[in-house]
Amino acid sequence: MKQTISFLSIVLISTIWVAKSHALDVVSGKKVFETYCWGCHHQTAVAFGPPFEEIASKRTSDEIRAMITDPDSVYKTLGYKRNAMPPFRLKEKELKAITEYILSYKTKVDSNSTKEEPYPNIAFAKDTK
Repeated sequence: MKQTISFLSIVLISTIWVAKSHALDVVSGKKVFETYCWGCHHQTAVAFGPPFEEIASKRTSDEIRAMITDPDSVYKTLGYKRNAMPPFRLKEKELKAITEYILSYKTKVDSNSTKEEPYPNIAFAKDTK
């Protein structure tokens, strides 16, 4: 009976240790954003650089990763004349986290909905007699 309890204790302690080390290993995309990106980018508003919403709607995961690690090459490939973004040397976990964070801002288009103007023209909406 004592051996069974000891074995279960070891399994439980090992499981807790693995879970804690995994939790410490996980990098938040928001944290990477706050550390490296917030000075030039915002999630949904234009700042010095384009917002994540715009980036996510135009770029693939691979393009985003390449833009972060080697922006000069990507700019040339895309035909831009100049680049203001510096290259970042991120760990693979950080690169994956920020890429997923950026892509989380991709807007979803509902094809069944009708697009309305945010401020309809009231003058034309009124019935005229």
